[in-house]
Amino acid sequence: MVKTKRVLILGGTDQGWQLAAQAATIPELEVFFSLAGRTRQPMIPIIQTRIGGFGGMTGLRDYLQQEKIDFLINATHPFASRISQNAAIAAESLMMPYLRLLRPAWQKSEQDNWIEVESYEAAVSVLSPLAQRVFLSIGRQELAIFSTLPDHWFLMRMVEPPSPASCPQGKVILERGPFNLAQERSLLKTYKIEVIVSKNSGGNATYPKILAARELGIPVIMVQRPELERGETVAEIEEAMTWLKNKLEKD
Repeated sequence: MVKTKRVLILGGTDQGWQLAAQAATIPELEVFFSLAGRTRQPMIPIIQTRIGGFGGMTGLRDYLQQEKIDFLINATHPFASRISQNAAIAAESLMMPYLRLLRPAWQKSEQDNWIEVESYEAAVSVLSPLAQRVFLSIGRQELAIFSTLPDHWFLMRMVEPPSPASCPQGKVILERGPFNLAQERSLLKTYKIEVIVSKNSGGNATYPKILAARELGIPVIMVQRPELERGETVAEIEEAMTWLKNKLEKD
């Protein structure tokens, strides 16, 4: 009889739940799936899913031990630096096979007008003299940083509604991608957007805003990704599946 192994997949991206669904088809593998908060992810009934944080690196390490997890795959958002660091350290401390599934960052073309910055605070300092009407495409957690610019108007698009206290002045749109080029072109024109602030999330779902900005000659303040934590990294779901199957064969 083949011994069943367990993998914990830290989700937060489309790649995460797609990987979980594919991994669940491996007969000798039991899949555990974790999400940081209540998001509108597709339901995967055959997978054990938990919602909420672990309580730091120690809490995650304790969970891995309690649930007798054999492999850890981090498929969180490229900007989820804290959980990524905790995952890498916890796996290393337990000598557990660890993989980072990370979609590639967007690459600047010769036609793009990007201003690349290392933080949201740096984006604020660059933005101040640049333009007044801003498409703020960074999600909801970092909005308050831009409230220091009372003379600017912000178009803010996100999936979940933000706290009103954290919002700079402007308009909030609640939408989930993917978006297409025609939609993004229309959005930028309708709201007379002069500059975009975006984090370099990678992926296809929101890339059309970058294409639309390129087409319309609109500058993009691009917040760069945090430094990558240590550990093996792949970009595609198929590569993660191959990694998993190889680990199962070795065990």
